[in-house]
Amino acid sequence: MSTSARVLLFLFLGFAPPFASATECVILLHGLARTANSMSVMAEALQAAGYHVANIDYPSRHYPVSRLASPAIEAGLSECSGADARAVHFVTHSMGGILVRYHLRNHPIENLGRVVMLAPPNQGSEVVDNLRDSPGFALVNGPAGLQLGTGADGLPASLGPVDFPVGVIAGTESVNPLLSQFLPNPDDGKVSVERTKVEGMADFVAIGATHTFIMRNDEAIRHTLYFLANGSFAHDSY
Repeated sequence: MSTSARVLLFLFLGFAPPFASATECVILLHGLARTANSMSVMAEALQAAGYHVANIDYPSRHYPVSRLASPAIEAGLSECSGADARAVHFVTHSMGGILVRYHLRNHPIENLGRVVMLAPPNQGSEVVDNLRDSPGFALVNGPAGLQLGTGADGLPASLGPVDFPVGVIAGTESVNPLLSQFLPNPDDGKVSVERTKVEGMADFVAIGATHTFIMRNDEAIRHTLYFLANGSFAHDSY
């Protein structure tokens, strides 16, 4: 079934809100060591629901978050501005959510709408704590990956509560038992469910999805569409 057909089915079954206005823009930010292509299914679903979508690629493995956040987000804002968007939302995967938190700490967005974070390491990840000094970890994950530990010296701990509308979707399934051994259960293979949460979030839901593919998961897409329209998840609808 095509993405557009799935969105129409979600609408028919009452799992998604009516079509959005094209004057609403959604900026997509992928996770660490991924590309914009990883968000393509989510992008298609959002477009099918009526949003203008800016699916941003950024060099996640090459720089720390301080050098990644503003260029990536400003590229998205520029695309949304070109579409005359009256509201700008974000949908992020993994480290993409940390980029949004870092940027908004010092650069508020006047027409900010809502933010959905998929499997974000909002309180860091014990995987980083345990493997950061392992051979090859820094090479694979880059400077930003090394910043995502759970300690007081990790970047997530320095960002504080969120003061904008955030919905967090966590995954509870793992296909990586090696990494899961470092994580409190339940986890998604990279981040524990508990550490996806952030103080000040508007809503939270956990679903049966893995860290790697949560952005392509039908349930995650349904929840995302609902939160962007309503500011909360439709817990009773699932």
